[in-house]
Amino acid sequence: MNIRRTATTRRAMTAVAITTGLVCTVAGCGGGDGDGDKAEKSATSTSSSGQGKDDGKDESEQAPEADEVLAEVKGEENITLTVTSAVRDEGGFVTVSGKVTNNGGRFWAAANWRGEERELNKNGSSVAGANLIDNVGKKKYLVLRDTEGRCLCTKFTGGVKPSQTADWFAQFPAPPEGTEKVTFQVGSMPPAPIEIAQGE
Repeated sequence: MNIRRTATTRRAMTAVAITTGLVCTVAGCGGGDGDGDKAEKSATSTSSSGQGKDDGKDESEQAPEADEVLAEVKGEENITLTVTSAVRDEGGFVTVSGKVTNNGGRFWAAANWRGEERELNKNGSSVAGANLIDNVGKKKYLVLRDTEGRCLCTKFTGGVKPSQTADWFAQFPAPPEGTEKVTFQVGSMPPAPIEIAQGE
């Protein structure tokens, strides 16, 4: 009887010990999970709110600035000519620049833009035939050239493909000081009134 009671008592105590251990373990894990969830939620909310603020700053600081458009004209062969800058430099010349977009379905070689003078033919596809017109002073300014007759302007090497946009520039003798409003014209494109800015 004693042996049986002792064995029974030991089994009961062992069961109680195991049950108690399991209860403690479960309670401990539950408490840890709760704290972990709170910590994770707190970290997530902080991260989310912080990220939102940072994103806002990034958007305002990294927003790309659009090019200023001084003039835009559409004409021959579905071409769009945009003038984004016209700056007078101390060297006595004006640099005009912008973009040209081929909205047509065919390759564009800028053949009408290189000018009618034979000497300008060596420039190939270019803006060599462009000019600035001072309507008040009644003067036309042609693109400047180097000593070999090459224009100080963009040469469209390979032309402009359909749906493609290319940058261009052209340099002209500067109109007299005080003359700010002129007209840019090239090929059979419509005249584009622009305003000359003073370079820094």
